[in-house]
Amino acid sequence: MTVTLDDIQQAAGLLKGQVVRTPCNHSRTLSEISGAQVFVKFENLQFTASFKDRGAFVKMSSLSDEERAKGVVAMSAGNHAQAVAYHAQRLGIAATIVMPQGSPTVKVKNTRRFGARVVLSGETIDDAAVFAHQLAKDEGLVFVHPYDDDKVMTGQGTIGLEFLEDVPDIDALIIPIGGGGLISGVAIAAKALKPEIEIFGVEAALFPSMYQALQGLEVKAGGRTVADGIAVKTPGKRTMPVVRELVSDIFLASEDQLEHAIQMLLEIEKTVAEGSGAAPLAALLAHQDRFLGRRVGLLLTGGNIDSRILSAVIERGLVRDGRMVRLRIAIPDAPGTLARIAGIIGEADANIIDVFHQRAFSSLPVKQADLDVVLETLDRDHINEIMSRLTAVGYLVRELGPDESSLT
Repeated sequence: MTVTLDDIQQAAGLLKGQVVRTPCNHSRTLSEISGAQVFVKFENLQFTASFKDRGAFVKMSSLSDEERAKGVVAMSAGNHAQAVAYHAQRLGIAATIVMPQGSPTVKVKNTRRFGARVVLSGETIDDAAVFAHQLAKDEGLVFVHPYDDDKVMTGQGTIGLEFLEDVPDIDALIIPIGGGGLISGVAIAAKALKPEIEIFGVEAALFPSMYQALQGLEVKAGGRTVADGIAVKTPGKRTMPVVRELVSDIFLASEDQLEHAIQMLLEIEKTVAEGSGAAPLAALLAHQDRFLGRRVGLLLTGGNIDSRILSAVIERGLVRDGRMVRLRIAIPDAPGTLARIAGIIGEADANIIDVFHQRAFSSLPVKQADLDVVLETLDRDHINEIMSRLTAVGYLVRELGPDESSLT
């Protein structure tokens, strides 16, 4: 390994006063739910709302005067972009950032706000990397890699130091993996200070590139994931040997698990996490037996999630938890029917959000209609109670699934 504990400790000194010393708090509720003693480190409280501030500052502080004069270029899905742009602005360095098309609007907007030139290119971070390398060559820019760089790794590794300073008796850390720079730096620091600690990685199931590479499998990654920050097809060449040596296991989180973890962090910890930031919690909940009774650190890496995506995650979570439902009721198409049904629903203490009458698109006889109602409910038992009340007075009712249209 080319990065050492001493390198990371020197980086920690460099970062004092330059980035936020983020809190690492014990979560009573997540501990009760998971059966582990859970500690959450809130890197979403960095100025650019992600851990990337650390590595970006360490890397760019190491540049010579000649390199600074040339300017820098980076590829990123958003967090590295913002960190490089922000610290480049602070250090007086011109920055160009190549981001994949479809990157979250909030990340593109904030990167531009820090004064960087933003170029959107390619479907994934790997596609953006090709264009970024070409720009570096064509324009003589210094390439700042988001993960496969020793200086970047030392900056990210300072999180490992802080975890053990705040919770010395912690015995496991769960860290998101994209290209591997973060988990490599954290693992080097944490294992050097406490060899018995276990480090676990988590990738989005759609992008299991590090897991596949370490297993000797063909890397097959791709798709639309809420965890865009770790949607990496090509693991780092420098990081992979570190992960192989120091990381105990890599978990894969499904999209549903990631969405559920985002919602839980919002409701329980009252904090906004992007998909990659919520990945450690998703992994913990999916593998509770592995961590029962242990003191586990979750690294909430960032909070840069598009508000539209966050809104959709919340609504989908309400449906999943039985707190919002669509019911289809077969009704006689006659005056007063809607009022009677609304009365039954109201007596059951549910709130009507939307109502749709389906006449032309209904398969019922012409003197009947489908009535679709969207309700706010308490839980699954409450939904069953409402359906039972409607059935008891003669209405045919069923719950519409998430894939069923109100026009079917």
